[in-house]
Amino acid sequence: MVGELKNYFKLGIVYFVLLSAIAGYGIGHTVEDSFSLVHFLSFLVGTFLISAGSLSLNQFQEIKNDKLMERTQDRPLVKESISKKTALSISLGFILVGELILYAVSPLSAIVGFVIIILYNGIYTLYWKKKWSFAAVPGAIPGALPGVLGFSAVNEHIFSPPSIYLFLVMFLWQMPHFWTLAIRYKDDYAKGNFPVLPAIVGSGRTKYHISFYVWAYALLGLMSPFFVDYHYAYFLMVLPFAALVVYFFLKYFKASEGRAWLPFFLVTNFSMLAFMFAPLIDKWTPILFEI
Repeated sequence: MVGELKNYFKLGIVYFVLLSAIAGYGIGHTVEDSFSLVHFLSFLVGTFLISAGSLSLNQFQEIKNDKLMERTQDRPLVKESISKKTALSISLGFILVGELILYAVSPLSAIVGFVIIILYNGIYTLYWKKKWSFAAVPGAIPGALPGVLGFSAVNEHIFSPPSIYLFLVMFLWQMPHFWTLAIRYKDDYAKGNFPVLPAIVGSGRTKYHISFYVWAYALLGLMSPFFVDYHYAYFLMVLPFAALVVYFFLKYFKASEGRAWLPFFLVTNFSMLAFMFAPLIDKWTPILFEI
């Protein structure tokens, strides 16, 4: 049962959400304010619950599509190892409790969390994803908000440059991330009746679309000092990963079908964490070590 629930909650994605939220929390935290471990841990619990609840609710919403795709045959609802009633109760319960905890942490973070759920489980899952080949673009909005969620838990200025940077990193990252997977599994998505971009315009054309976001993403990394604090981590993490993303994309762009997608996919994911955590390191290292 534990293994089934782990699969139901998509914990791999939840961990990415938590890491992004932690980066946002640290970047948004005012240096002069004292750090509260209780506040931080409460925020993590609330974020975990709404993330796991939202992602599992997505599986409940897409069970008919998942039954048609090969890559989703191990999901608990497809195998019927968890009943629909139990699954729905767990998902909604996680979301409700998570929202209550986030409200106690910061009303603004609860609002941001609610917006994520409405956009992801409401508009994206129920309409965009099923109707539009470019659904990944507006669908990236809720996926780009975990960093802002963390920022909002300790800082109300969510339209400030650091918060905007957190949003843009995750927004621009998602199209290369998702469309690369969509190319890899385009036939499976077609079986599931999802009109993903590669199934509509082909893999080659999709790579052209990916390229626009890769260049913008790498450029954002280079320009991060205009948004956030920068020091050694910018040069040791952001600049190398910006170059690696471009390098591996060019290799992927020129390659035929096969495993060429995997190095680009992996370096893109790790680059996102580098782009998020480098400003956090650069903000706090000089203070903690009085550099």
